[in-house]
Amino acid sequence: MWGPYPYIVRDRTKWEESAQSEKVPDRHLRSTQDVSGHAIQATDGEIGHVEDFIVDDETWAIRYLIIDTRNWWPGKKVLLSPKWIERVSWSESKVFVNLLRENIKQSPEYTEESLITRDYETHLHRHYKRQGYWVDELAAKEHSR
Repeated sequence: MWGPYPYIVRDRTKWEESAQSEKVPDRHLRSTQDVSGHAIQATDGEIGHVEDFIVDDETWAIRYLIIDTRNWWPGKKVLLSPKWIERVSWSESKVFVNLLRENIKQSPEYTEESLITRDYETHLHRHYKRQGYWVDELAAKEHSR
């Protein structure tokens, strides 16, 4: 080892040993860019596509997918939690959710100007009859004490 970065292994034999012991990356991981544009498949048909993501700036958790539904009705965007995703088909470029199209259509609208407050999130989760992520996180914190 040498230089200002003593944790970098410079001995090739040691590097090969450490490289072999490292975990193999999860082949199922994808970037948000890979998922952007994927169609949203509700239980009764397509309803829009993934336009963007809302990421928690403290935990880096993806909190919501921004869904553009303009192909089904003009200009409405809605939010879906990644916890509501049933599966992703990479070959079909589709994200499957166990929700009806009408339920997504009636979801609270999301705009660029929308503030994602706890009241907004509570309203959104109640609309879908789903528990908020913050309930699970609070329970995990309580359990770890």
